[in-house]
Amino acid sequence: MTEADIVQKPAAAPRRLDPEDAQHALGEVQELLRRQELVASLVHRQEEGDTRQNLVEQLVQRQHEAELKALVDGLHPSDIAFILESLPKDERQAVWKLVSAEHDADVLLEVEDWVRESLIEAMDRQDLVAATENLDADELADLAPDLPADVVAEVQKGLTDEERAQLLEAMGYPEDSVGAIMDFEMVRVREDVTLEVVLRYLRRLHELPDHTDQIFVVDRQDKLQGILPLSTLLVSEPDIAVRDVMSTDYLTLAALDSDADAAGAFERYDLVSAPVVDDQGRLIGRVTIADVVDVMREDSQEQALSRAGLQEEDIFAPVAMALRNRAPWLLFNLCTAATASFVASRFEGTVSHIVILAFLMSIVAGIGGNSGNQTMTMIIRALAVGRITGRNLWQLVKRELLVTLLVGLCGSLVAALFAWGISGSVPIALVMMAAMICNMLVGASVGVLVPMLRDRFGKDPAIGSSVLLTFATDSLGFFIFLGLATLFLL
Repeated sequence: MTEADIVQKPAAAPRRLDPEDAQHALGEVQELLRRQELVASLVHRQEEGDTRQNLVEQLVQRQHEAELKALVDGLHPSDIAFILESLPKDERQAVWKLVSAEHDADVLLEVEDWVRESLIEAMDRQDLVAATENLDADELADLAPDLPADVVAEVQKGLTDEERAQLLEAMGYPEDSVGAIMDFEMVRVREDVTLEVVLRYLRRLHELPDHTDQIFVVDRQDKLQGILPLSTLLVSEPDIAVRDVMSTDYLTLAALDSDADAAGAFERYDLVSAPVVDDQGRLIGRVTIADVVDVMREDSQEQALSRAGLQEEDIFAPVAMALRNRAPWLLFNLCTAATASFVASRFEGTVSHIVILAFLMSIVAGIGGNSGNQTMTMIIRALAVGRITGRNLWQLVKRELLVTLLVGLCGSLVAALFAWGISGSVPIALVMMAAMICNMLVGASVGVLVPMLRDRFGKDPAIGSSVLLTFATDSLGFFIFLGLATLFLL
């Protein structure tokens, strides 16, 4: 075999865009869609007798479609996915029809779940089979929940026995587990061969699996014996045996491990890839940095949405769907706000005697909420990376309360000076100071307890946390401030 037989010239890859260029490409797509819509409306309004003008405008419309297709086809699938996610559903479907069939599968893998469903709905069975029949088992497993069952069954017929077993295995793992994100493409060698043999084997491959930084050393039963970093392979003498240079100090993951725990391990040890083994120590797959980055991004998005009581949704989803997503926690928030107002109304006499209190109590509630939000953010982050245990919990609570107390003392002095400045009353300033410290401690306590209790009962610690925090700091803040004012100022 000659060198030319082994080394193949790679095909030209679609260009990747930086964020600003991606925004520019989105603008171009939107402008072409606007022109196309304008021409379509003109064609629709043409009188039946004016066929010549009608034909001219139809040609212009086709030209716009051709320009749009040329623009989209020149983009990387990730950038096409970004554009599709940024368009309303009708425009999204129009652009999706122009995407080349060779990019369909890659785009479906890149788009968010809420967009993927609408794209799959717009494809017929034959197109779906053509788009997915060449996917790897792990990629097909990612798409399988959104694909029609008959399409998955049809694609399985074209898989080898090994690929079919890998697909069934990947689909059997929980969604948030290592098994659900691992892939099966990896390079394995035996420990009794020389590095020259390994190099010759690698040269016969068309290309290495993505993010290959190490080769896995296994025995005849596929049990993992060690790892051979590519850097070691390249700098060592070719006649050395693999067993003499392989590393036996490596991290392994189990298929049922949490993907968040795997992401933490990658972050901690600066990994590019990690092997996944079963209970008998057999190598069954690997996780790469690309998979971990996706996990981190999704977890970050979920936390940001959960704290406001939201679930992921299409930004252009129908109003009814958006209402179902947003209304429950907003209604709950309405109830909590009503409760806070009810608490304030119980002190109507106090406020009517000292009107300035009505202007100051919102400061007490707002600062308490901000203080609690800082604590809650730190606790949720610590829970996400597994830094909170039963042994350090009480120490963490004491620390947060102490920090809040010290910050509250400093902040309350400023608030007291402000209250004294606008009221001219030292007692009002002292009540303001005491109420602010107390409410900040309430916020810190809620910021610790809400995420911890939700995590304790197996719930997402971020869901609705800000709503519950606002309820506590508003209601108790009003109660503390107006209660102290009633006791000491009347």
